Amino acid sequence: MMNTLSRVAAFRWHATLAIVGAAVLNCAVSSVMAGPSNSLMDISSDGSLLACANRDSGTVTIVNLDAHTKRNEVLVGAKPEGVSFIGATHEVAVAVYGEDKIVYVDADNGKTTGQTEVFDEPYGIVSNERGDRLYVTLDYPGQVVEIDVKTREVARQFSVGKFIRGIALAPDGRRAFLTEFYTAVVKAVDLATGKVSDEWHGASTDNLVRQIVSHPRRPKAYFAHMRSRATMSHGEGSIFPYVSVVDTDPGEGRRRKRIPMDSFLGNRVTANPWEVAVSADGRQFYVVFSGTDDMFACDVIDDNYREIALRGNLRLGHNPRAVRVAPDGETFYVYNALDFAVAAYDAQRLRLLATIPVCDNPLGEEVRQGKILFHSALQPMVGRRWISCSSCHPDGESDGRTWQKQEGQRDTPSLSGLAWTHPVLWSANRDEVQDWEHTIRGSLMQGRGLIRGDVQPVLGPPNKGHSADLDALAAYTNSQTFTLSPHAKGGLSDAANRGREILFSAKAGCVRCHKGPFYTDSAPRPPERIIRHNVGTGDDDPTETMGPAYDTPTLLGVYRTAPYLHHGKALTLKEVFSVYNSADRHGTTSHLTKSQIADLVVFLKSLPYEDPDSSATKVGLTKIVD
Repeated sequence: MMNTLSRVAAFRWHATLAIVGAAVLNCAVSSVMAGPSNSLMDISSDGSLLACANRDSGTVTIVNLDAHTKRNEVLVGAKPEGVSFIGATHEVAVAVYGEDKIVYVDADNGKTTGQTEVFDEPYGIVSNERGDRLYVTLDYPGQVVEIDVKTREVARQFSVGKFIRGIALAPDGRRAFLTEFYTAVVKAVDLATGKVSDEWHGASTDNLVRQIVSHPRRPKAYFAHMRSRATMSHGEGSIFPYVSVVDTDPGEGRRRKRIPMDSFLGNRVTANPWEVAVSADGRQFYVVFSGTDDMFACDVIDDNYREIALRGNLRLGHNPRAVRVAPDGETFYVYNALDFAVAAYDAQRLRLLATIPVCDNPLGEEVRQGKILFHSALQPMVGRRWISCSSCHPDGESDGRTWQKQEGQRDTPSLSGLAWTHPVLWSANRDEVQDWEHTIRGSLMQGRGLIRGDVQPVLGPPNKGHSADLDALAAYTNSQTFTLSPHAKGGLSDAANRGREILFSAKAGCVRCHKGPFYTDSAPRPPERIIRHNVGTGDDDPTETMGPAYDTPTLLGVYRTAPYLHHGKALTLKEVFSVYNSADRHGTTSHLTKSQIADLVVFLKSLPYEDPDSSATKVGLTKIVD
């Protein structure tokens, strides 16, 4: 049987043949970057500057690539998720996810030059070759906006799907390829008409796609994603890493192929693929794994079969989230997000050339360590490298899945506001995040754990204080906050005010459980005072072993956290009332008309319309402080 090194050598030999053939067909190699694609990093077309979005610090850093030094750092706003140089200029456009705006930065002098407001959650951003148009994905509500660079105004907007993040322009600039974050569906939009012209669907288990890249010459697009097998409760059977390749030509025989990254190099398992990159000449391919802190460097094979062949596996820094290749293909760059640094590598020898700090640690040492552990699929968190906390809670949010757990079906909740809304889990069987040590050591994660020695039982004496790392994990997990709903930017609408009256009415009785600034009766309290409610939903799941009473979830942010209820069977907020509350056990709603239910849904989508932390402090509520 051929060993791993022999297989790699064979792959490289075939890749070399393919590259030689491609060179004959393409005598002139492009000197510009591969087709524009979204990323946390971008390189200017002349190869002199790199822009890096620092999500945790709210800044963009400009790096001088000739000297591998930080040139300047610019404050742009909360959670920048994408950067793009505009055409051939040194002007950078930044998608500021947490503040719903595009910020423009002069990379030469480090000054902001203006901004464009958008509806909500701008994520991916790319420029066309002329530099007169920007295209931006809005994660919520699933739109693409086209911005006129000269006027910096939104020229057009297209509704194209749900939770759109990834975007890449076709080499001819006529189409944009888009990815849905939760479904991994790829869509092509005709930029002349703004209409979806093609779609590529994968398996129902495909999940979490943040980015997509076009090949500069071949009709191919590449993206990294996960496969979430929600019917499995063991780590090694639930989460798988993939790179998928889409044939972008229209017509019959179009293919979409998944390449399993966990078996790409013998039995080496990788976790949580984040971004991919293709060199400008189309020969090099890279994918980074944020869970196992490594990457695959590959050759692109022009065979419509294997597609990529491994050149090397590199260990990286903490939580790599971006990779870009220099226009000349001689160097590639990796953003190690929790080292707050960009690493430069020799693309031929796969050797580290330089490490460039891009910002100071904005989190503090404890929260940074907790975030490293939260995103890690390595020991002591995880035994077999398949899964991390962030596999199901990406950046503290939901993965949009309902998992079949040993205790029954469980929809993945967002962790926003967790410090105010303990206990933890739908079954309310953990009163502190530190109780997650049981999961770390259990069948799901199979890690050594963070506590030396025995662990206190859940709802028993505290596990807090027994491990600095475990307390750090809790500190990061409890740091998640809400953003205000985009549906209430102009205040509550008339329909939302009518819905608010219904929610707070004595007849509906919703606020008996969904009360206070966080619209829940959950709060940090001793185990003997934990509150659970039986609202009839436990009877809908024959696999339930711990119900039928559950913790009351917050209503804040429900506009973007479908599906609903502990078993995830309600696909819309309307279904919560019209389908899954026929006996009026989940509030009294059977008397409501269709228009009243519609008003109630409008109000719920407007939450939160004010800062819940400030409101909670004013009324004297307490939260977990780690």
